[in-house]
Amino acid sequence: MGCEQWREVLSAQLDGEETAAERTAVAAHLAGCAGCRTWYDRATAVTRRARLSVAVAGDDRTDAILGALPAPAPRRRRERVVLTLRAVLGLVGALQLVLGLAQIGRGTASAHAHAATGGLMSGHLWHESAAWNVAVGAGFLFVAARRTPPTGLVPMLSAFVGMLALLSVNDLLTGRVDTARLVSHGFLLAGYVIVVALSRPGLRPDGPARRSRPDEPRWSLPADEPTEAPGLRLLPSPYPGSARVSDRRAA
Repeated sequence: MGCEQWREVLSAQLDGEETAAERTAVAAHLAGCAGCRTWYDRATAVTRRARLSVAVAGDDRTDAILGALPAPAPRRRRERVVLTLRAVLGLVGALQLVLGLAQIGRGTASAHAHAATGGLMSGHLWHESAAWNVAVGAGFLFVAARRTPPTGLVPMLSAFVGMLALLSVNDLLTGRVDTARLVSHGFLLAGYVIVVALSRPGLRPDGPARRSRPDEPRWSLPADEPTEAPGLRLLPSPYPGSARVSDRRAA
């Protein structure tokens, strides 16, 4: 072993980390190596000086270091954006609710009703459409009044808005609906966009959700968990005070 390896052992000895075998071997090496003895004496002096010297207080660089850090995203701006979106969503929900209630009170079929459909069936379909408008408006008002993200409403609203868009385009091409009726769907579309925006993690009141570490398993099989062997259980005799047959035979 060369002197570099011996000096690593000597460095460990200065820190009190050497073993008994290393202590004996390095002592024998120091007895025959003048270079390692000189290095050990200098290292001992430096270590002693570092341990006994008084630490001098330096300049406080806290303000300079904190000033060099990038400014965090202002929380107040995010809160203002969320409050603005919720206020607009509340207004859209109120308009959608009024539109649905007015549609119920009108009680006549609009241009959406097919010509071949009977009057009774047309009135019922008209009321179903009005009920949907009332429900969507109430949902928008509910989301606007709460601080939790409306993630659960996104799938239902996405399916409803998507199907409504396809049917509206088809009715517009076939001349079954007028443009004024399609414009009334703008409240629904605006509310849907706001709900999707409020569902994003960046617009949550407490900021983005913490992502799990890549090395953390998201699920585990029951077989991966250690199972404990069942312990022994002593069962009492069905007849207290009675001896077993084998005991009576032994007696």
